[in-house]
Amino acid sequence: MPAILTSRFLFGPGPGNAYPETMAALSHPVIGHLDPVFIERLDRTCAGLRTVWGTANTRTLPLSATGSGGMEAAFVNTVSDGDVAVVAVNGLFGERMCEVARRCGATVVRVDHEWGQPVDAERVLAAHPAPKVIAAVHAETSTGVLSDIAALGANKGDALLIADAVTSIGGLELLADQWGIDVGYAGTQKCLGVPPGLSPFTVSERAFERRIRDPRSWYLDIGLLGGYAGAATGSRTYHHTAPVTMIAGLEAALDRILAEGLETVQARHHAAGAALRAGLQELGLELFAAVGSRLDSLTTVKVPDGVDSAAVRAYLLRNFSMEIGAGVGAFKDTVWRIGTMGPNASPAAVTLVLGALEEALAKA
Repeated sequence: MPAILTSRFLFGPGPGNAYPETMAALSHPVIGHLDPVFIERLDRTCAGLRTVWGTANTRTLPLSATGSGGMEAAFVNTVSDGDVAVVAVNGLFGERMCEVARRCGATVVRVDHEWGQPVDAERVLAAHPAPKVIAAVHAETSTGVLSDIAALGANKGDALLIADAVTSIGGLELLADQWGIDVGYAGTQKCLGVPPGLSPFTVSERAFERRIRDPRSWYLDIGLLGGYAGAATGSRTYHHTAPVTMIAGLEAALDRILAEGLETVQARHHAAGAALRAGLQELGLELFAAVGSRLDSLTTVKVPDGVDSAAVRAYLLRNFSMEIGAGVGAFKDTVWRIGTMGPNASPAAVTLVLGALEEALAKA
């Protein structure tokens, strides 16, 4: 019989620890997806998502998919055969955008950057004179880098701007309307403090009017999904059976974040990220992401020469029930990724992970 884990400190780039309010909501009795109580819950969740997205978009909703499903929804609804998609690539998830856009039939213009560096908006905007979409990652999970999405939105011209906000929503400043984001997708498992399984998604009226009318995906067709957020659009149409328990958890987390105050939550993430970076440097470790573009929600640090990355991570898991993330791609053995997201964006969590890492390094 497999062991049952009663607790785990999750400081990796993937699922972070959930807010207690979320866990309580996930234990509520399951109700039907057409139950009036659930319909009201869904409407409140969509309203909360509009707040954390910084948007008035009526079509803002929790897609029944993870963040990767949100990425696919963004492209399958905006590009088709021959449409030009300019994609900024400064990490794994920019690369994944290119692949998804290609599979949707787009002609992909890839603008590569050194990993660890932010997106150069001028180079991206100059890459093609008339793209259908411009796409970039706001907070690149693979490198711990924050990029200026507003600079892209201010000069996008006729293009639609797609933004990945998986590692920023609910913890970092995010102003979709002010920044000119036309299609945005995210995930629940990071700063929102909810287990993975939903993708907070938003679509501007401009993007909705210019959507692909018969996209390659039925399930992710925003023309059909528009009725999912019925209170906002004026009508409600059945599309699929909603994951009622996951949405209850998301509603509880949003209520908790908004009760604390979104600016206060963002300040808490900033303080935790700054404290973690300072503590890592005090341990003699070198940070990976470029100065001035380092995420507060996820910190990347170089593995010291001669240290076995996997052995340190295994020591943390075995002795502290603590998970930190390895790097990806060429940096899988040379970078660690440490998250301070949701409830882990706290002084106590930072002290805990720094102390555990110091011990693990001493044993390495």
